[in-house]
Amino acid sequence: MHKSAPRASSSASGLRSRRGFTLVELLVTLAILSILAAAALPYAEITVRREKELELRKALRDVRSAIDAFYEDWKGGKISRAATAASEDGYPRTLQTLVDGADTGDAKGSKRRYLRRIPRDPFADPARAPAEQWVLRSYQDTADSLTWGGRDVYDIRSASEGAALDGTRHRDW
Repeated sequence: MHKSAPRASSSASGLRSRRGFTLVELLVTLAILSILAAAALPYAEITVRREKELELRKALRDVRSAIDAFYEDWKGGKISRAATAASEDGYPRTLQTLVDGADTGDAKGSKRRYLRRIPRDPFADPARAPAEQWVLRSYQDTADSLTWGGRDVYDIRSASEGAALDGTRHRDW
């Protein structure tokens, strides 16, 4: 038996080779991608907000720890009581004092520093200087005081009126 070579089909569909996607396939793909993007966008926004909240908590912890260390050094005599950096109650007069340092009272004239820089409030206006982004509280001020007495820096809080992911207000942290 003799085998013959297969014949080429003369129909139009057989001759046409398939290249690329049809318009319907492209539209379906775009619809699926847009649905996925719409579902992922809220999660991305929450992630950015959570990162800002973590940054705020860290900044508050750093400054409050520096204020506490300053007070302990003043109480322990490691900071000169004659220096102008501390108030009569032993707290720094300004946030900048934590960066500039306080005189130790030794012959070398050395200073004790507590922060390398004042951290920024991630929810505050970035055009303002970091020291101006915080709401300060003096030792003499009441816990719910909205104004700073100006004598020293006993505590800080965020000026943000926004609510955190857990429902608390940033200014109450």
